[in-house]
Amino acid sequence: MADQIRKKVGGLRWWVVGLIALATVINYIDRQALGVLWPDIAADMYPDRDSDSRKEIYGWITGSFIFFYAGGQFLFGKIFDWVGTRLGFALSIGVWSIATALHAFASGAWTFAIYRSILGVAEAGAWPGAAKGNAEWFPTHERAFAQGLFNSGAAIGGIIAIPMIAFMTVYFSWPMIFIVIGLVGLLWLIPWFLIVKAPPKYHPNISEAEREYILSGQIVEVDEDEENTSDGYNPTTAQLVKHKESWGVIIASAAIDPIWWLFVVWIPIYLNGVYGMDVKTIGIYGWVPYVGAMLGAWYGGLLAQRKIESGWDVNKTRKRVITIGCLIMLPSFFLLINPASFASVINVVLELVGVTMDSPSAAVIIMAVILFGFQTSIGNVQTLPSDLFNKDTVGTLSGMAGMAAKLAVFGFTIFVPFLTKGENYAPAFLVGAGLTVLALFAVWVLIPKVERVKPII
Repeated sequence: MADQIRKKVGGLRWWVVGLIALATVINYIDRQALGVLWPDIAADMYPDRDSDSRKEIYGWITGSFIFFYAGGQFLFGKIFDWVGTRLGFALSIGVWSIATALHAFASGAWTFAIYRSILGVAEAGAWPGAAKGNAEWFPTHERAFAQGLFNSGAAIGGIIAIPMIAFMTVYFSWPMIFIVIGLVGLLWLIPWFLIVKAPPKYHPNISEAEREYILSGQIVEVDEDEENTSDGYNPTTAQLVKHKESWGVIIASAAIDPIWWLFVVWIPIYLNGVYGMDVKTIGIYGWVPYVGAMLGAWYGGLLAQRKIESGWDVNKTRKRVITIGCLIMLPSFFLLINPASFASVINVVLELVGVTMDSPSAAVIIMAVILFGFQTSIGNVQTLPSDLFNKDTVGTLSGMAGMAAKLAVFGFTIFVPFLTKGENYAPAFLVGAGLTVLALFAVWVLIPKVERVKPII
């Protein structure tokens, strides 16, 4: 029996990334629940408020989540470097699942904000944890694809969450929905502890061939003047912020991340406010953009992996794939300002086969294209810390970049209700277009070459 338990497993790294991706699916179901349920919650709690007023309340509640999420990125970046991937993820998902269930007991904006804040701190752990798990369990040339698989979990979570939660409203009250989805996260802990027993170097069940494949693929040449000739350059936090490459990662993350959150936070509110959809109708339309996100996550990861395997260096691969994603997003934001015009152009072709597209369908399809471009870029942005620094520093830089990104998201989220007065979302979409340009600047100018950073002498 003991021999069976200790049986060597091939492909263990894919089980690990699969569990991390599943955690992200759960993560997005938990965070999407409030947005999908908000029309019903707002009608119950604020029957005398108008649409713009309810949107402002939702913006501040969501802003509290994102503000504490920002701090959680840095906090959990450090926690993962201190306690490791296994315990770090268990702590993160355990707390966020309990916080989700607590939403059932909210009685107003302040209690919602408190529970969202706890949720934000804990859910933040998924991102630096995934970056560290990626650096720990994958050789360099597979990391973008592994990151893409992880990021696709966010997209799949969005695809599942919106129709699932809308369907659950037929049978459950909104408080009960929060309790049910909170329990799902706690169940995830069981396979996580059974499968992820240690890093690959020490894992008792990993095959020797896979262990060697992973570890040999992580070896980089280290100059004699580096501080630690066995482990590479491991800067302190103070040393880390002196490198412009670090700021390239931080600014690129802070520029591109609000694009994702613009849709994660506001898709249900946009569909409700602009097109008058109720929760059940939102469930029909709201999942479509996440299909584009899922495909983009796979495309960006596979494209980067294939280019590296074909002989491109990491610098050329990362920069060009990130650029492709940004160039997909940029014109799409302008199309989203007037989806009715886009639908009328497409209908010229569709009418030949007896099909037409309405404005809501056009809007969610354009959103899908934007999120396709976003996910094409973001997986490669998120691998930059492991491309630039040793794995013992990855969690810290990823946490710093994540914190900066979420502070930017916080500011944007609070500002969106004022940008979209009267349900006019054009100003918000123009800001999104500008952010893609800023992300490109950070990657191309502040990171002259994507390679191992050397100490500043």
